[in-house]
Amino acid sequence: MQHAAEHSLPERGRAGDEIGDQIDWDLDTPASRRIVVAMSGGVDSSVVAALAAGTGAEVIGVTLQLYDHGEAVGRAGSCCAGRDIRDARAVCDRLGIAHYVFDHESSFRTQVVDRFADEYLAGRTPIPCVQCNTGPKFTDLLTLARDLGADCLATGHYVQRVAGPAGAELHRGSDPARDQSYFLFGTTQQQLEYLRFPLGALPKSRVRAIAADLGLGVAGKPDSQDICFVPDGDYAGLVRKLRPDADTAGEIVDMAGRPLGRHKGLIHFTVGQRRGLEIGGQAEPLYVVRLEPDSRQVVVGPRAALAVGAAHLTDINWIGGDHVGPLHAKVRSMARPVPARLDGDRLVFDAPEYGVAPGQAAVLYAGERVLGGGWIAATEPVALAA
Repeated sequence: MQHAAEHSLPERGRAGDEIGDQIDWDLDTPASRRIVVAMSGGVDSSVVAALAAGTGAEVIGVTLQLYDHGEAVGRAGSCCAGRDIRDARAVCDRLGIAHYVFDHESSFRTQVVDRFADEYLAGRTPIPCVQCNTGPKFTDLLTLARDLGADCLATGHYVQRVAGPAGAELHRGSDPARDQSYFLFGTTQQQLEYLRFPLGALPKSRVRAIAADLGLGVAGKPDSQDICFVPDGDYAGLVRKLRPDADTAGEIVDMAGRPLGRHKGLIHFTVGQRRGLEIGGQAEPLYVVRLEPDSRQVVVGPRAALAVGAAHLTDINWIGGDHVGPLHAKVRSMARPVPARLDGDRLVFDAPEYGVAPGQAAVLYAGERVLGGGWIAATEPVALAA
């Protein structure tokens, strides 16, 4: 565990003053409070730390070292690389706030990395960023923040925490291009009461302007593009390293089970995928319809075969209060929310939905509010889901 020396807080620039005055920290007399900020070394969390410091509160920056060894050491664009820890420390030093680094690599490996590999082997498409948010990012950080006597934990996520009649509500970020609510559906009501998201109403350009105005060295730092623990975006390579049998070859078959070709391993495919099948001479384009881990088969078919009428969800997290009836569901991070209804653990779509992959999350909304969500365990073709 390391910390930065404390210095006097530099004066905030005009952008920081203007935005800082608009943020509702939902704290009585913030100047007498303690705020812990989750710091990744990027521009978003750095600006959150600056805005928190501008309230006059005692601010502590905390960075979790999740995956900073081997191939990931020094990897630019990785949220856990050594460079990012140094950047977070430099920002805290600039702001005159304490900075602590906690080694949580072991729990991250168990909760996120190993599960990522196992999901691919089981023929599912994992979302490690959700697992990280519901594990080390929030559970561990919340525990640390409370141990440090903090009144709240602030992060740089682009979502909004809105005071509702029954308590705090989670809403989408105001900038659709930056909204991260899909990845936070697993946030519990108890966690939401303690969390703060100061950037939820801001566009990224405004955040960078604040960082530049405050003289933060990360103002122009590129956003992370890949999963932090996957070097060069080579997902299959990492799974192969962790699970040597992941590259077992198998057949590519049509909906009737007729062989059409061979593949080099299920880890290279996901439901809805069209490229990489390397099957020629077909009358129409073929897509991955499902993966069969027991037989190692990749089942392909026309786009119509991807039409899903319902999905079965597991581990549903509900933060929607007493909401009942129709809602909207988002089944991929880049998908648009579509009308649906939830009947127990069964999510029924109003119209056929395409590319619904087991292993992904289905996140539920009522307008801008996040109601919760669950993991897609299985899907029903349109003909069976009426």
